[in-house]
Amino acid sequence: MSTIADSIMDAAELRMRGGGFNGFSFREIADDVGIKSSSVHYHFATKEKLAAAVVHRYADRLAERVDRELAGGLDPYDVLTNAFRGTVRSANRMCPVTVLGAGSLGLPEEVAAEVKRFFKMCLDKLVGGGLLPDEAAELLANITGGMVVSAALDDIATYDRATVKLWRSQRAV
Repeated sequence: MSTIADSIMDAAELRMRGGGFNGFSFREIADDVGIKSSSVHYHFATKEKLAAAVVHRYADRLAERVDRELAGGLDPYDVLTNAFRGTVRSANRMCPVTVLGAGSLGLPEEVAAEVKRFFKMCLDKLVGGGLLPDEAAELLANITGGMVVSAALDDIATYDRATVKLWRSQRAV
């Protein structure tokens, strides 16, 4: 992918973190990147294609990280919790796919399919890392819910309280 396409996706991802699918326009993305809006259309014919590409790239990057860390022997709880902890502690604090997932019932089909792929990938990686399906679902729900509540309360520690307690309870079993 070209540098301009990557810059367009970076700008879209940043805006999606704050406002989901409706949180950006091609004109805003063009302004963010410093190009004409027609250049955004050249690389991504529709807003749906751009959002789907952003989610796909985000999922692939997370999958690579999870695979690498699980192969290194890390606990699946640690791997996913820490991956999202980095997002919670960043300036933008929300995973763009979590934001989209919250509104997934109203998303265009192409974007909703990528959001579903992302969450299914997370669950599959956790199960592949040794968790039972119910444990994987509980962990993913706590992580994403903890992220949302942490952002809403403007309290980063809320994420850690939600995820550490779950991690400790699973260790005690």
